[in-house]
Amino acid sequence: MTIQETLERDMTNDRIAEHTSSRHSFRARKFTDFIKKDTADDFEKPEAHICAKDLSVWYREVEAVKKINLGIRKGKVTAIIGPSGCGKSTFLRAINRMNDLIPGCRMTGELKLDGENINSPAVDVVALRQRVGMVFQKPNPFPKYIFDNVAYGPRLLGIRHRGRLMQIVEESLTRAALWDEVKDRLQQNALGLSGGQQQRLCIARALAVNPEILLMDEPASALDPKATLHIENLISELRGDYTIVIVTHNMQQAARVSDYTAFFYEGDLIEYGPTREIFTNPRLKQTEDYITGRFG
Repeated sequence: MTIQETLERDMTNDRIAEHTSSRHSFRARKFTDFIKKDTADDFEKPEAHICAKDLSVWYREVEAVKKINLGIRKGKVTAIIGPSGCGKSTFLRAINRMNDLIPGCRMTGELKLDGENINSPAVDVVALRQRVGMVFQKPNPFPKYIFDNVAYGPRLLGIRHRGRLMQIVEESLTRAALWDEVKDRLQQNALGLSGGQQQRLCIARALAVNPEILLMDEPASALDPKATLHIENLISELRGDYTIVIVTHNMQQAARVSDYTAFFYEGDLIEYGPTREIFTNPRLKQTEDYITGRFG
């Protein structure tokens, strides 16, 4: 082989290596790489209602969420986006310790609510879940009357007076934009409602215990466009009164309803910031590629 041929072969190999490296740069570069060390405490500013610091979640030996540092602001809507299996729902469940119900699941690092580490043995998990309500992907009303679905949580908290329960039910259904549709059907089985109505009923049930935070795990993914619009309008109406964290695969939905967006990939937080900036001027090309549909 001539010297020229050897040089051309080496240059070709270099290009292949460079291309391969760029394809896998997702695993090497993430949002925290761009954060200066002296701004690390920004995650614990007063407006951070929820603060994750080096938070990892493990399923036995698998690290599903990897040393996440993220401050979620009080009274704002934060969307978590990313492909399936990237740790979005795992992180969401960590906020109200639903992962405790999964055998072999454990957490390391810190996850604070108003400065208190929620993984501390001193934390009352029942009280935590009163403060942090959750709405799941598939509507899951109890096979009870509509009234009893909403009154379930307050009754667990010891409220028995019928008049007070009625007041809570009406207020919660009104906040969930459902009262006008069901006020004459409160003694009917909740399973008779449409899918969109059932999801709003589940939101009303979560609101009935007066939470501070509302977690939503793809709340509209199983709904038709009209029902999805109801849920999105409801999220907009609830912002300010509640800190809302929503997991969604729908990029347009995240852009419409959220104030801040966090992009997860393979358990890492890749990028986080105001939604307008994430969708119009992301810092990383990887984020741009995902939100524009080039991968994932």
